[in-house]
Amino acid sequence: MKITGTALLIVDIINKMDFEGAENLLAETRPILKSLIDLKHICKEHDIPVIYVNDNFSLWQENVDQVVEECRGGLADVFVQALHPQEDDYFIIKPKHSGFYGTQLDILLKHLNISRLIITGITTDMCILFTANDAYMREYEIWVPKDCTAAETQDAKEHALEILHTTLSIDCSNSSDVSFD
Repeated sequence: MKITGTALLIVDIINKMDFEGAENLLAETRPILKSLIDLKHICKEHDIPVIYVNDNFSLWQENVDQVVEECRGGLADVFVQALHPQEDDYFIIKPKHSGFYGTQLDILLKHLNISRLIITGITTDMCILFTANDAYMREYEIWVPKDCTAAETQDAKEHALEILHTTLSIDCSNSSDVSFD
């Protein structure tokens, strides 16, 4: 994968998981933690911008610290601790499923001269799918590493990955299968 013009999106990993189905999602998300941490580390080593795209949890006068604090101590605290945004990371707060809907994400990507996106996080069958679809509509080149996304069930994840791959021609190979130029 080319480094220049690439950004890593981490979708909804900073999360309270206080909803119906959260325990299932947590169980499916635990196995991706190491791959996601490793991918973020590789991106940092190659100066690839890291952009968190996260729900606002009804904090309409929000900032990154408030959102992170709202999620601390919850069911998914292990992810909040392990993947806490760093000072040089970007943090976009989204009101709906797509990272593009009602946010400044596209403006930020254009400002950073980004043409390729690595989309990771949760949930593959909702927020990843809708964000990837909106990125596709904006003609970004997209990679959704399947070992860096999770859904409430493996079937839901696989179905979403199949849609991404067959309908949108998105690469869904594992993060370990791609090398950075």
